Amino acid sequence: MEPPGDVTAREEVGGLDTPVLPPRGHLGVPFSSVGSPDALADEQFMRLALVSGEAASAAGDMPVGAVAVRNGEVIARTFNMKEATGDPTAHAEMLALRDASRALGRWRLPDVTLYCTLEPCMMCAGAMVLARIGRLVFATRDPRTGAAGSVFDVLEHPTLNHRVSVTQGVLADESAERLREFARALRSRKRRGSQ
Repeated sequence: MEPPGDVTAREEVGGLDTPVLPPRGHLGVPFSSVGSPDALADEQFMRLALVSGEAASAAGDMPVGAVAVRNGEVIARTFNMKEATGDPTAHAEMLALRDASRALGRWRLPDVTLYCTLEPCMMCAGAMVLARIGRLVFATRDPRTGAAGSVFDVLEHPTLNHRVSVTQGVLADESAERLREFARALRSRKRRGSQ
């Protein structure tokens, strides 16, 4: 009997040559149905996320932006709004997932790529798994709360029913510098305020 056409490798298990199938979700659909990455497109969409992050910074929030893309088209573009709204869940990624779901009229987003200027936290990474997004592209790691490999790895956890394909480091230096500038300005304002 011929193995399925999407067999990616073969391995010997218990003395038998057995096909290794790509990981699949509980509905039998591959975990990621987003096409292969395009470095130029990744950079273009990350630049949009960086511009969105500037709006967060102008509003006094951490300069994190997010862009949701489907079939090469932007379907959501957001930025952190925790300070503006007083909502602890108003992270750029959460808002982008909500807007993308509204735009598509569904909660499952396997054909969506999410671009974020900062590695997502556990809440945002969990929401990405629950939304079944196909791919995450983020700029810079978050060594304190990152949940795409820095502190936790929610997106590729083997016991979950969905794994998200992750690309990291796209425009990482630019994003990291904007975050550092924001942190310096915040510390400076706090010092001036305490004098």
